[in-house]
Amino acid sequence: MRNAKIYFYLYLNVFAVMFSSNIYTYEATSSVPAMYVFGDSLADVGNNNYINSSPYKSNFPHNGIDFPTGATGRFSNGKNAADLIADKLDLPSPLPYLSILKFDYKKTILTGVSFASGGSGILRGSYDTPKRCISLSKQVEFYSSVYKILVQELGSDAARNHLSKSLFAIVIGSNDLYGHFKANSSIRTNITPQNYVNSMVSSMSEILKQLYGLGARKFVITGVPALGCIPEQRVKSTTLACNKVLNFWARKYNYGLASALQAFKSKFNNTNYSYLDTYGAVAEFIQNPNKYGFTEIRAACCGSGELRANSPCIPTAQYCLNRDNHIYWDFYHPTQKTSSIFIDMFYNGSQYVTPISLSQLVSL
Repeated sequence: MRNAKIYFYLYLNVFAVMFSSNIYTYEATSSVPAMYVFGDSLADVGNNNYINSSPYKSNFPHNGIDFPTGATGRFSNGKNAADLIADKLDLPSPLPYLSILKFDYKKTILTGVSFASGGSGILRGSYDTPKRCISLSKQVEFYSSVYKILVQELGSDAARNHLSKSLFAIVIGSNDLYGHFKANSSIRTNITPQNYVNSMVSSMSEILKQLYGLGARKFVITGVPALGCIPEQRVKSTTLACNKVLNFWARKYNYGLASALQAFKSKFNNTNYSYLDTYGAVAEFIQNPNKYGFTEIRAACCGSGELRANSPCIPTAQYCLNRDNHIYWDFYHPTQKTSSIFIDMFYNGSQYVTPISLSQLVSL
């Protein structure tokens, strides 16, 4: 993460010059002025491009085949959840934190930043190291630097007002469960699945408290999807069935997270949140694909081998032409179409969204 540190210090210096030169004047123009994004590859908009040693990258074809500027580091054929939420709010897509020297700083600081990084998890594990990705705890640390700049340059009252209206989106948890249940996992020998899930929930609760202390008041949170049904897991079964064990613990984590969010709201009653049961939504897609326009619920669109799940989506991989018919883009990640349905559910409300919809959260 040496590059990240260099970017951070340059970032501070550039902002100091900009503000001291009166180049920028703050003016809120939206009920939701900004969105700050934390998470893994489901929300990464390109941070991993700037970590030279990271193996978790997607800034090459066929990724981004439906994105206006092509492959950007999003693990999708097009837009991901972060982009689609921003669209609903009439905000620009949040820029990756590690890219900020290349973009408009005024928009970066006040319309949102994405700290999400492919490969990251709630808990630190063997897969989640500084040379591979930005851990969730490090993402919050980076955000705290942005918070300090806002307070210093806008004043505490204006910064507090800005952040209280902003959305804080968190999309994470899948990699933790993969790390625990993968073959020959060293994590599994040291802790039971239940205790591991409990640790995930406890750590998420602490993250929420940290963000609350740094001005966050409106949260957009997702549970983990039906991990056992992704192509990478199905192809391990002779019948191409879902991995029931992984799905069981995914549901367990989601139950714990939902309870933790209720407890958090009770303790900090000036906060509000919208939670999407991603697992339930994916299960619905699989059980009633025609309702959502899907004709392929098992295979990835981009990859190779059975279910196109034997390799990631690389330039030599095959990819489908009917991407909107597929739930999965590659052997791990959803298509833009799937993500767009998630966000429509989130925004408009559905049986999988509690306690309020994203549109209701925005209006508060």
